[in-house]
Amino acid sequence: MDWMKQMNNFRSLKIVDLFRPLFEKINIDYPVMRKILQVKLTMDGRRVPTIFSGQTKKPTGNQFLKSLGIYMLYSLIIIPFVFMDNYMFQMGLIFGIAMFILMTSMIADFSSVLLDVRDNTILGTKPISSRTINAAKFVHIAIYMTLLTGAFLLIPSAVMLVVKGISFFIIFIGAIFLLVLFILALTALIYIFVLQFFSGEQLKDIINYIQIILSIGIVIGYQIVIRAFDIVGTGFSYQFIWWHVVIPPFWFAAPFELILNSNTSMEIIVLSLLALLVPIASIIIYYRLMPAFERNLQKLLEETGTVKRKKWKLSYLWEKLICFDEDERKFFRFATTMMGGEREFKLKVYPSLGMALILPFIFIYTYLGDSSWAEIGQSKQYLNIYFINIIIGVVIYMIQYSGKYKGAWLFYTVPMKNPKQMYGAAIKSFLVNLYLPIFLLIAIIFCFIFSPRIIIDLIVVYCSAILHALITYYIVIKGDLPFAQPFESMQQGGANAKMFLLMAFAGIFALLHFFVTFIPFGIYVYLILLIVTIVFVWKLSFGTRRVAVEN
Repeated sequence: MDWMKQMNNFRSLKIVDLFRPLFEKINIDYPVMRKILQVKLTMDGRRVPTIFSGQTKKPTGNQFLKSLGIYMLYSLIIIPFVFMDNYMFQMGLIFGIAMFILMTSMIADFSSVLLDVRDNTILGTKPISSRTINAAKFVHIAIYMTLLTGAFLLIPSAVMLVVKGISFFIIFIGAIFLLVLFILALTALIYIFVLQFFSGEQLKDIINYIQIILSIGIVIGYQIVIRAFDIVGTGFSYQFIWWHVVIPPFWFAAPFELILNSNTSMEIIVLSLLALLVPIASIIIYYRLMPAFERNLQKLLEETGTVKRKKWKLSYLWEKLICFDEDERKFFRFATTMMGGEREFKLKVYPSLGMALILPFIFIYTYLGDSSWAEIGQSKQYLNIYFINIIIGVVIYMIQYSGKYKGAWLFYTVPMKNPKQMYGAAIKSFLVNLYLPIFLLIAIIFCFIFSPRIIIDLIVVYCSAILHALITYYIVIKGDLPFAQPFESMQQGGANAKMFLLMAFAGIFALLHFFVTFIPFGIYVYLILLIVTIVFVWKLSFGTRRVAVEN
């Protein structure tokens, strides 16, 4: 009966109980919703993340809760801003950073929950309103977003309480509550809009594009917040411009200026009202549209018949060039099909590709205030291209998983000379089909900015990416079979935390590259060393031959 005790022992549900009158007022069957949440939270606690997949003893407890410490480390970047005096500047940046972290986590980890239609298989056949099912789904996400937000802002909040006082702290907590509501509602409303106008297979593709657009928009919006301030001497000054009304971090920073600085200018009042009214209005609109959202969500189950996919002629060319035996070519073809065709994989990976595409240019743009394009063209700012390597950890980690993992039994029926080649072929497929197009696009633009003198440096960057992929393989991959584990075994939030640590390798390679540029002919020696290391590590990783896959 331990599971019964666990189901009734969630502190988060006791907090949700406080809002029971509100749920009942909007026609939510609260007892049923609570039971659904109990089951969801219990199942979350039983999920085993891949990080523990190699252990004979399964970890106990909710692994998401155990991963929150990483988000507490993230929060340390906020603390220096707490000691500033310009409320609009410091809080605009703090809320910009918070919105970036929280919304990217929402997109990466919780969109699949928001768009999940599997509840209807069981609950849809019972006398339960779709409004109640959808509310349970929304509250389920809200619980985890609240925990994530609490972990991310616990330390900065404590510092604010000591440094700024109780009034500042109370305003901050209220603003964060509204920010989380806004993020949840905004994401849901975007999906509602998309679901309204598209259906079936086309809709599933559109959702992937929306993920990428949202991710890029968040990064660009964060940069806009920073550039809205002018540096005056050693301080910062804020000048209102009309388009600031569409930048959410300014909304949530304005109440501090209004209340603590008694700034009653019309601009600050308008921004403060937006911070209060927009999140509330978003939740109300979402509530009104919940029935339509649930109906349209069924479009994700629709099939539009046989989908004819174009043959990847370029992929076939790569297959001939970089795969050296028939087994590896088959695995390469299989991995290419999975990465390009499985929507759940794309839902989790493609947003990272979108961010990687713009990050190098954003960091170059930060130097334009102090330097001209000519000066940047003669600098070593081309090393910002290493920012695209942050996607390597994400993709290599994700090729372990598939929504059709049950088909992995087929691997055990096929005799193979070297099963490890499956991962080697999957990594090659990623490097030429996903990574290389982004790299080439940025490399061509960089050659215009920095001149063709950087071509040898770009070759070094690509070789570093290959070695980065191999290092990631050693760190995160525990088995021989790609696409053989369910996404459900990957605990929400844990993947993000581990990916953050893997991103450090991109910085290490960038530093090594930077240092060798000061050594005569150092870049050529470094390139040779990289190639030799790649050949050695590749053979060590995928050259061991075995008779068959071990069951």
